[in-house]
Amino acid sequence: MSPAETKENATKESATKREIEVEIPVADVNRQTDSLIQKYQKVARIPGFRSGHVPASIIRQRFSEQIKTDMVEALVPRYFRQEAEKLGMHPVSQPRVTDLQLREGEPLRFKAAFEVLPEIKLEGYKELRAEKSEIAVSEADVGQALADLRERHASFNPVEGRALADGDFAQVSLDGNPKSVEGVEGKPGGEKTGEGQPVHMDEVLVEIAGQNTMPEFTEHLRGTVVGDERTFDVNYPEDTEDKRLAGKTFSYAVKVQAIKQKSLPELNDEFAKQLGEFQTMDDLRKAIREQIESERKHQAERDAKEKLVGELIQRNDFEVPDSLIEQQIDIRLERGLRALAAQGLTAEQMKKMDVARLRAGQREQAIHDVKAALLLERVAEEENVQVSDEELSQELEALARQSKQTSEAVRARLARDGGIDRIKTRLRNEKTLEFLYRQSA
Repeated sequence: MSPAETKENATKESATKREIEVEIPVADVNRQTDSLIQKYQKVARIPGFRSGHVPASIIRQRFSEQIKTDMVEALVPRYFRQEAEKLGMHPVSQPRVTDLQLREGEPLRFKAAFEVLPEIKLEGYKELRAEKSEIAVSEADVGQALADLRERHASFNPVEGRALADGDFAQVSLDGNPKSVEGVEGKPGGEKTGEGQPVHMDEVLVEIAGQNTMPEFTEHLRGTVVGDERTFDVNYPEDTEDKRLAGKTFSYAVKVQAIKQKSLPELNDEFAKQLGEFQTMDDLRKAIREQIESERKHQAERDAKEKLVGELIQRNDFEVPDSLIEQQIDIRLERGLRALAAQGLTAEQMKKMDVARLRAGQREQAIHDVKAALLLERVAEEENVQVSDEELSQELEALARQSKQTSEAVRARLARDGGIDRIKTRLRNEKTLEFLYRQSA
C-alpha cells in the first residue's frame, strides 16, 4: 500500500486519524550507522585497544543493538516529518510507530499512525446573536454592599465580667487533630476515615451561634468564661469549603482567651472619609453603584460570550483529535490541583485521588474547550484577526509585573518552551471572540 493509498483509506475512517508508510533509503541508513560507529569509537573502552582506536568491526559487533536503536531514534522522526510534509499533512500528535522493518542491505520501513486537525467548514458565525442584558443596580444592592463594607471595618471590643452568649465572639486558641474511625458506616470494614493534617491556630475569633460557625463550637463554648478549656469533636460535611476538613472528624482542644463584641462603624461622612477617597456618603454610594454596575456589565458580557461560543460549536460539528483533548484535560487538572494546593491540600493527599475518575470528569469540558479554540482560530483566519507586536509586548509586561521579573526575562523563558506562540494564540482568540460579540449586536 502506498502512502497516498494509506492516506485515502484513513480519511474514510476518521477525519483526524492518519497512517502513512515510510521508507528510508539504504544509503541513508548506512550513512547514519557509520556516523554512530565513529562516535562509539571515540568513547568506547574495550580491553586490548587504545582509546579511540577500536576497529569499526569490533564496535559494530559489540554495540550492534545500541547502534540500531540510536539509528532508528535519529532517522524515524526526521523521515516521518518529511513524508508527512510531502503529503501535505500537519500532525498534532506524536506518531505511533509500528511494523518497523530493519534488515541488512534493505531500506528501513515503518508505519506511523498520528492525528491531524480536522477540516472545519466554518458556517453560521456571522449570524450569531448575543443576548444583551439590561444592567440595573437597586438601592438594596447598594445597601448590601455598604453593609458588607461595614462588616469589613468592624472593631471587636473586649467584654469582662460575664460568660459567652449568643452574638459574642470568643477569641480562642485551638489545636485540632484528625480522628481515624474504624468501620464507619458507608466505609468498607477496617478502612480509616477522617484522615487529615493537624490544625493549630492562635487568637481565632469564633462567633457564638454565628451563621458560619460549626454548631459544635457554639454548643461547647456558649456559657464559658475567659480561661475555660473545652475538648470536643467536630464532624465536617463533605461539601466543606476547606478541603483539609471536608468529610473529616477533628478532635479539638480549645481555650477561651477573651470575650469580644463586634462594633460596626456609623454610615456617615466621617466613615466615607476614612476610606481615603470620598468626602461624603453620597460620594461613597455613587462609587459603589458604579462598581456594582461595572462588575455586572463585565459578567453579563462574559456570559454572553460563553453562549456565543456554545452556539458556534452547535453550528459546526466536527471530530476532535484525541491528543488535543488529552492535552486540555492535563491543563485543566493541573489548574485544579494548583487551586487545591493553595487551599492546603498536601501532595500525599493528592496521590490518593482517583486520577482516572478525575480525567473522565474533565473530558466533556475539555472537548468543548478544544472545539472553541479551533473554531475561533478559523474565524480569525476568515476575518484576518492579528495580534500586533505592541499587544504581545503589553501582555508580556503584564506577566512580568505579576511574576516580579523583567519583561526580557519573561520573554526569554517563554521563547524556550514555545510559550510566546501560545500567548499569541490566546490573545488572537480573545480578540476574535470580542469581534463576534461586537458584530452580534
